[in-house]
Amino acid sequence: MSEKKKFYITTAIAYTSRKPHIGNAYDIVLADMIARYKKMMGFDVFLMTGSDEHGQKIEEYATKAGISPKEYVDGVSGEIKGVWDSLNTSYDKFIRTTDDYHEKTVQKIFNKLYEQGDIYKGHYEGKYCVPCESFFTASQLVDGKCPDCGREVIDSKEEAYFLKLSKYQDKLIEYIESHPDFIKPESRKNEMINNFLKPGLSDLCVSRSTFKWGVPITTDPGHVIYVWIDALSNYITGVGYDPDGSSDQYKKLWPADLHVIGKDIVRFHTIYWPIILMALGEPLPKQVLGHPWVLVGEDKMSKSKGNVIYADELAARFGVDAVRYYLLSEIPFTQDGTITYESFIAKFNTDLANTLGNLVNRTIAMTNKYFGGKVSFKNSDDELDNDLIKTAQNTVKSYYSLMEEYHNADACDAVMNLARRCNKYIDETAPWALAKDEANSERLSTVLYNLLECIRMLGVMLSPIIPQSAEAIFAQLGTDNTELEFSAVCEYSVNEAVALFARLDANKVLEEIAAEEKAKQEKAQKSAPENVTSLAEISIDDFLKVELKTATIVKCEPIPKAKKLLKLTLDDGSGKERIVASGIAKWYTPEDLIGHTVIVVSNLKPAVLCGVQSNGMILAADCAEDTVKVIFADDIPKGSKIR
Repeated sequence: MSEKKKFYITTAIAYTSRKPHIGNAYDIVLADMIARYKKMMGFDVFLMTGSDEHGQKIEEYATKAGISPKEYVDGVSGEIKGVWDSLNTSYDKFIRTTDDYHEKTVQKIFNKLYEQGDIYKGHYEGKYCVPCESFFTASQLVDGKCPDCGREVIDSKEEAYFLKLSKYQDKLIEYIESHPDFIKPESRKNEMINNFLKPGLSDLCVSRSTFKWGVPITTDPGHVIYVWIDALSNYITGVGYDPDGSSDQYKKLWPADLHVIGKDIVRFHTIYWPIILMALGEPLPKQVLGHPWVLVGEDKMSKSKGNVIYADELAARFGVDAVRYYLLSEIPFTQDGTITYESFIAKFNTDLANTLGNLVNRTIAMTNKYFGGKVSFKNSDDELDNDLIKTAQNTVKSYYSLMEEYHNADACDAVMNLARRCNKYIDETAPWALAKDEANSERLSTVLYNLLECIRMLGVMLSPIIPQSAEAIFAQLGTDNTELEFSAVCEYSVNEAVALFARLDANKVLEEIAAEEKAKQEKAQKSAPENVTSLAEISIDDFLKVELKTATIVKCEPIPKAKKLLKLTLDDGSGKERIVASGIAKWYTPEDLIGHTVIVVSNLKPAVLCGVQSNGMILAADCAEDTVKVIFADDIPKGSKIR
């Protein structure tokens, strides 16, 4: 028997600054789906994920928490593993960049590159973004801020070591152009070539000396090896690479067949990482897949915006497979996808409960009711049967093609279309009507057999996507046949029908979520220091940090299930609408407010209140017991700054 072909797949390692949200979790869910599919296709698969645990940001978080950086990353790394496990992901190894073997190998990699002249010592002076851990020149900034995340940058001047990117620039361009599948999607490849490679690469800073939490350079302990070499090298250190002699596992697995990463770190994985490998004399990974983001509505997920959704909490509420299915079916190949509780519930009910769950449940139930659970194919040549079988066969062809190209959302849609066709087939053949006449027994048996065989094929195709539900389908069918072709030669002996997905009451669930959010806010308020009669004095510098502007209320409406809140749409003269949720519904109706000009705290950090992202706060006064009055400024033009 021939040896299985290997498939080594990795995710980007998660940064241990905070617990990962559902957008971060898309990496591992997508990689797990691909890994399961490749196993289904007969590959010997190795999936590696992990956590990135060094850097200035982590050192700062640990200091604020009053613990050591190692204690801090131990906790967050544990949370990352917990989230990954809650999503039923089948990784083979979880690497941590604080693992002793990784740190030692990273030091060897750095020394090798330095000794052969690919790294040199110099000085860096420029702009630095702490959250992104990236250096930029002044010309690279956008409106004076980080071009990647939009945050403020700081001036940085320090002694540093640099990697000679420019030395390998032409070689990398030639490689990318001669390997058209190296970067996917195509748009990411064009961006890398046109925006970074062709304009010319600057040498890359690969050490830091202004903080200590990192891998020390053995020959210069005042410096730590920077993230580009430390974190990126995990893909080879985790499987046994060593400059002094690599393991058999490394020789078997490398080069990686696929790096699964977010679109925001494509540059690091398709420019910095290949050049590091070229300098080491190692093969490049076969492909880098830069997937899009998961947004909340139209916004990137951010704790500061108060719009973070956590994957493990979502799985605990709706089920693991519901979360996996949403992510894999709603995130397009090239464009960002979105998630809200409303869209999640709608997708759950439409696809999982109504289409798939209903199909499986009623087909199994009818098989038990009409034939005691046992049916077989009875040689029909009915046009409806032929159309259903042809649809199933065409679906399999589409599924293979889409999964091979990692077009998972389209693959999910193709599979669900077959499930919809099966439901239509039930309506067309009306098994309940056939069951009324004994003469239709063979026809009824064939109809149910066709449905069961299509459901089995659905289970096979869904097994990389929603594995627990696929197992439940096979259990109800009483089969372990995973062939992806329609067969008319077996007999089904099904088990009891058990609902795969119970339809959700959207209003009830949203009310529960709103109540939980409210309870969290009240708990946070109770834990805050009690109000005092006299507040502490502040300096003029502190006061000047508050930006007060006038804005006209152009629209006002109640917020469902939030008795105290009104949703105000403001025009502050900026050309963009500003939404503010204000707790004044007890004292004002929308009609009382529309058209008035108010004063708004315009630089208040956004917060989500009962599902509405509030961007600011309007000024109001406590005039008497249980009486609040909004401060109107109708005689002041909108957009005026209050000084």
